[in-house]
Parts: sequence; C-alpha cells; structure tokens
Amino acid sequence: MELFVIRHAIAVPGSMRLTDADRPLSPKGRTRFAQAVIGLQCLKVRFDRLYHSPWLRAVETAELLAPVLDGKAVSSPALARAPSQDLLDALVGARVALVGHEPWMGELVAWLTTGAPPHGSVFAFKRGGVAWLEGQPQPGRMMLQAFLQPKVLRKLGEGTSR
Repeated sequence: MELFVIRHAIAVPGSMRLTDADRPLSPKGRTRFAQAVIGLQCLKVRFDRLYHSPWLRAVETAELLAPVLDGKAVSSPALARAPSQDLLDALVGARVALVGHEPWMGELVAWLTTGAPPHGSVFAFKRGGVAWLEGQPQPGRMMLQAFLQPKVLRKLGEGTSR
C-alpha cells in the first residue's frame, strides 16, 4: 500500500465561539492547499480511497483533494484521536490518503515506520504537509518515501495551467 498521511490545511484560529472540531479552513489555508494539490498532481499522485477526520478543517481539506481522488472519501472518527490498530485495520485500497491533525498524524507516521508505540511525534507536520509511505500498514512495516512540506508542493505546482 502507498499511504499518504496529510495534516489538514491552515484553519481559522480557535475562539470562544467555535469548538475545536468546528474550526473551518481560513481563506489563506484554502488557497495554499489548493496550490499544494496541484503539486501532488505534478507528482502523478492519485488516491483510490481517502479517509478524513470528521472535524471541519479536515473535511474541508479532504474536499480540496477531490482532483486527485479516484475513489470515495470516508469520514473516520479514528483520525480525530491518537493512532490505533482500529484505524489501520479499517484501511482499504492500494493508494490511500489520511487527513487528520497533529500531533496524531506525526505519531502515526512514527508508529508505522518504527513500530514504537505512538507517544509523541518526531515528525513535525506543517499544516498541509504530506508524508508518503509504502508497505504494509502495520507498526514498523512501512517505509517513508517522502516528507513533503506544503511549500515544496506549492512550488512544484507553480507555473502549471490546470
């Protein structure tokens, strides 16, 4: 399996009026992540399944990934908490994307690549960042192919007419 672990794009700051789960993407976050998706297209990245956290900013990030999604998008509450075996057992597909939140996305990448229990992250995901892994989606059974900062993805997409 190729697994793309993605942190949601830039969201509006937290406030007293919004719960954390209800924070939408900011206009800047939308624009920048749409540009990052063009970078993914330049890399010929396609997903046959996409799982996302039910929190609004992850849902909106997943919607922006539609141009690289051939299959369906599925909301998974398991992406709004620390990584678990339940999440891994639910994954279906050959090229799968997961959209969620820090510190959990970083913990997931560390767990999948090292096999160590997910207690803290050594992968500091920027908002809109992508980790590209390959292998069996089990602890210690995946290899990191690329850790793509959003700025790099946007740069890849510059100058393309899509």
